[in-house]
Amino acid sequence: MARRSSFRVTLCRMSTSLTEFCRAEIAALKEAKTWKKERVLEGPTGARVRVDGRDVLMLTSNNYLGFANHPRIVEAATKALHRWGNGLGSVRFICGTQALHKELEATISKFFGTEDTILYMSCWNANEGLFAPLLAEEDGLLTDALNHASIIDGVRLCKAKRFVTPHGDLAALEKALQEAAPLRRRLFITDGVFSMEGEIGPLRAFADLCEKYDTAFVVDDSHATGVLGKTGRGSAEELGVMKRVSLFTSTLGKAMGSAAGGFTTGPAPVVDLLRQRSRTSLFSNALPPAVAAGSLEAFRMLMEDPSPAHRVQKNALTFRTRMKAAGFRIPDGIHPIVPVIVGDTAKALAMSDALFQRGVYVSGFGFPVVPQGHARLRCQISAIHTEADLDEAVEAFIAVGKEFAVV
Repeated sequence: MARRSSFRVTLCRMSTSLTEFCRAEIAALKEAKTWKKERVLEGPTGARVRVDGRDVLMLTSNNYLGFANHPRIVEAATKALHRWGNGLGSVRFICGTQALHKELEATISKFFGTEDTILYMSCWNANEGLFAPLLAEEDGLLTDALNHASIIDGVRLCKAKRFVTPHGDLAALEKALQEAAPLRRRLFITDGVFSMEGEIGPLRAFADLCEKYDTAFVVDDSHATGVLGKTGRGSAEELGVMKRVSLFTSTLGKAMGSAAGGFTTGPAPVVDLLRQRSRTSLFSNALPPAVAAGSLEAFRMLMEDPSPAHRVQKNALTFRTRMKAAGFRIPDGIHPIVPVIVGDTAKALAMSDALFQRGVYVSGFGFPVVPQGHARLRCQISAIHTEADLDEAVEAFIAVGKEFAVV
């Protein structure tokens, strides 16, 4: 009994120590004015949202096409809930695959012009479960230094030799590819659009190098699927390299209904092997039927009519042009992610609060999400924003920018 009592005391002390550590860290974040707080929406997302009892302009959502609360998608999800149920309570290979999942995979493959697709609960899961089934110690895995955290974690889980190349540095990538050339197989992955910058990666040059060194070329197009290109097929369509990308990973949780889910799409043998060995598929429940049905409807809508992609591209150009003319520091680009660089993290968060008070909901980001000195407000434009919405946002930014001596 004495031993058990002592064991309980030890656990209690460990727990107290951990709790005190967290309490101190939280206090430090609040003291530095870098503590992030959630704002609770009181309804669905859209061009405007209701928060704290009032309507504000939404400028911080991945709902690029305005599909998140579109009547067709809501109806498709509702019908699926009644027909297919809430979920299967199981992973795909046991008893968790429905005809709805196969139909969505076939539709995504048609959209991308690929042979097959595998669904995941998120693109995080798609990236985390991609590398280990395909590469071993004898292989090389190359990755851009600014790739999304899900890619970074997936790389860490793989035993292949790693090459992390400086962001967008083609000379460094070629040097790494030369070093990796003696290895059995090589794979290079990049974001199609880097989410903190709204920057499209140099996919043509990446494709040239991967072809030169016989390396599989993978693009995570989460922030470009449905958004860029003439028909909304993403960064590779925008840059004319759709047929030169070996594999795409992407999300169903941004432009394509803004709910959940992700996928990998490419050659059938690769997808088949992922179904057999990708741990984030093998040990995760199947995508909920309502989410699958809503996403399926989103792809159908975009293939029927790509005008929402055209509208969001036009709105992004309008907003970027007006913000630059007002004197804000905006990196060059065409994506609806429009970063407003302010430098200091505390200032970015304070400006976010000030903008919210003026009826514009936009998030501030600082270190360690972005490098020190590059804190920003990340605006995200949607196809459903009107000219009046964009005017209102720019006017609010100008007022707050003058208040904080940014313009």
